[in-house]
Amino acid sequence: MVKSLTAIVYAVSMLASMQAFSGESMNRYPLHVAAEHDDVPAIERLVSEGVDIEARDATSSTALLVATRANNVDAASALIAAGADVNAKDRINDSAYLYAGARGHLEILKATLAHGADLQSTNRYGGTALIPAAERGHVETVQTLIDAGVAVDHVNDLGWTALLEAIILGSGGERHQQIVGLLLKAGANPNFADHNGVTPLQHARSQGYREIESALLAAGGH
Repeated sequence: MVKSLTAIVYAVSMLASMQAFSGESMNRYPLHVAAEHDDVPAIERLVSEGVDIEARDATSSTALLVATRANNVDAASALIAAGADVNAKDRINDSAYLYAGARGHLEILKATLAHGADLQSTNRYGGTALIPAAERGHVETVQTLIDAGVAVDHVNDLGWTALLEAIILGSGGERHQQIVGLLLKAGANPNFADHNGVTPLQHARSQGYREIESALLAAGGH
């Protein structure tokens, strides 16, 4: 009975805290709330009233990053058009550009690229937007980033390029096969080994990815 009562008190306390935080967010970060709800008229009104478009919330996120996380294309577009910084990072080194690339939010990614995205910008793992895009199987995103000029052989803090990560963390299925093909066509080094000296071909063989193995062999992998 005591445990049950304690649990109820705790739950009520947490609910109250959440409500207070929500109210605080609405009061202190109205632009973030509008971005989260994809409310373009509210965004335009707040911007016209002179609200700080680069204001940071408790996680150091801008309103644009909030919109990007929700894949709210209209809100993100309105904020970018109003001058929001597509490279502004939060406390874990995510930016609208990096997050859109990693998550395959293609429309927002293209908007960030058209408005000054820093192609050399890196995430908390030291990787460019191309590396997580390759890992997660976002074929169109990978092609878009390649076309934009992102370095295909950039090495992250784990010692992996986009090619390595697509093989090591990918599924070996059709999407990752396509991505390996795109990276190789773009000039990715098929023999760029990881920190342990294991090449992409060796990784593909160890995981039984025959189609990827064939593509690497055709590109001079060993």
